[in-house]
Amino acid sequence: MRVLVLVLLVVNVLFFTWSRGWLDFVTGVPAEGGREPQRVGAQQRPERIQPLAASAVAALAQHSCLELGPLEGDAALAAAQAALKSAGAEAQVRSSEQPGLWVIATIKLADPEFRARKEETYRRMRLNFEPLEGLPAEQPAFVLGKYPTQAEATAEAASLDRRGLKGLRVLTLKAPQSRHSLVIPQADGLLAARLKAAKDPALAAGFKACSAAPAASAASAAG
Repeated sequence: MRVLVLVLLVVNVLFFTWSRGWLDFVTGVPAEGGREPQRVGAQQRPERIQPLAASAVAALAQHSCLELGPLEGDAALAAAQAALKSAGAEAQVRSSEQPGLWVIATIKLADPEFRARKEETYRRMRLNFEPLEGLPAEQPAFVLGKYPTQAEATAEAASLDRRGLKGLRVLTLKAPQSRHSLVIPQADGLLAARLKAAKDPALAAGFKACSAAPAASAASAAG
């Protein structure tokens, strides 16, 4: 019995020694146990592991300026901000005011004969005129002038009225509107990927590279 125990003890010691690689120089056969160099060596193309990992880390660490817009109107801005917050991101708001457009227009000229008389009158007075477009409910009519403010259009309409041109109207062809952009000055690779995958319709236009560096005076933080 003692001999059996002794033999088992020796076998265990030899196995332990061999598994540690302490007998490699004697046997010339490396142990296939659990040593880390053997596991790495058994993997396919192990030389690719480190470059691929470094590339992934570099991509995530890369920062870029991203911009969403232009967004027409305050409602579109609010929807995009809410969607961005749901995606766990914050952005700066850059805004600009788009001017409106007002026109001096005649009354509706549904009668062809009446329209022909108006055309003759405007030619005789050497006034420029053109068909009204963009307001179907007010057509057919002529436009006698376009102006960037309602006040200018109203003043000119009053001047034409004094010259005997009656029934002229000042119509809003395009109302003034705020235009916004959402800017993330330093978006990392992970955030950029998350925004690209976002399905919210408010972000459907997609973020793109910033057209210009955001000016601190024109931008405000948004949650």
